[in-house]
Amino acid sequence: MIQTAFPYITILLFIASILVYVEHKSKAKFFEYLPAIVILYFLVMTLSSLGVWSKTQEINHTYKAFKSNLLPAMIFLMLLQSDIRKILKLGKKILLTFFIASFSISIGFIVSFMIFHNLFEPNAWKAFGALSGSWMGGTGNMVAIQGALNLPDSDMGYVLLIDSIDYAIWVMILLALVPFATKFNSWVKADGSILESLSSSLNIEDTKRDIDFASLFMMLGLALVVSVVSQQIALFMPTTDFLTKNTWIVIFATIIGIIAGVTPLSRQASASPLANIMLYFIVALIASRANFAELSQAPTYILAGFFIIAIHATVMIVFAKLFKLDLFSLGVASLANIGGVASAPILAGAYHKALIPIGVLMAMMGYIVGTFMGLGVAKVLMVIAI
Repeated sequence: MIQTAFPYITILLFIASILVYVEHKSKAKFFEYLPAIVILYFLVMTLSSLGVWSKTQEINHTYKAFKSNLLPAMIFLMLLQSDIRKILKLGKKILLTFFIASFSISIGFIVSFMIFHNLFEPNAWKAFGALSGSWMGGTGNMVAIQGALNLPDSDMGYVLLIDSIDYAIWVMILLALVPFATKFNSWVKADGSILESLSSSLNIEDTKRDIDFASLFMMLGLALVVSVVSQQIALFMPTTDFLTKNTWIVIFATIIGIIAGVTPLSRQASASPLANIMLYFIVALIASRANFAELSQAPTYILAGFFIIAIHATVMIVFAKLFKLDLFSLGVASLANIGGVASAPILAGAYHKALIPIGVLMAMMGYIVGTFMGLGVAKVLMVIAI
């Protein structure tokens, strides 16, 4: 049994690195539906359940130090890649579709929680709040909200469970609908020609510099400084039961990241790998505190997740009819929210390779708004739970 910090940290990083390497090198279809980061969570949770490490004072201190200090740095690096100026080039109709998707997901969470909340524990609103961050942004947003709401790591198992099972089925449904795009567009009287002209006008080719030691080192130092600054500013902010110190830290790191995303710093190629390393490590840390025995309500959570998706899909179809939105825009907007940059470009490419940039940019939009919208949903869920 591991009782000291260094082997504890080492085994978490080793498992994460091996999974990422296998996913990257194998390029197996399996990882499209069950990403390495989800496998990482449940694999580490399995080791935790088997008692591979114990919660000694040294390990507990190390866990808290790494998680609390790396989270703001990860948020900053993640958002540094999202240049809002490029996203605005998508045009009003595409952006409208994205926000309709976000709005419908928010409604899905609120309605679903109103129906199921009596079946859950009192603090279940925090778990669904974190999940809403993932389903309107990405895993990074989910982890950010988990930190902001002080959601116990033991409850993150439910979040990842819904995020993997319900998400995988939704991806398969959207991919299966691709051949029916013409019939759907005819039914809603949508004009799909705008997508072809838009995709040809977008240029999001990678203009970033190659990763080198100097830029990698600089981005690491800058991200850690942003973490320190965010934590220091948060000390002077007023707090409530919802707006805690951790919430302010997440908010400030997010704002700094969005602002830096329109500066030359956004062209640094080092931001993406560093953000991903921190994200995988933080997820491994969270999983290391979880236990399978604590997932006794898993079926109810999964059912609530499908109910959220059903409401989301219904609202999207209604708005498609009202605003004459094509199936491509609806599907990619949905996955840009629920799946993020890992799946939205895949669905876009299933329609036409020229449309992949639209999927990428819409997913980047999710990174920007996911944390704020997720915190808003969490606030409403908290009121319902009272």
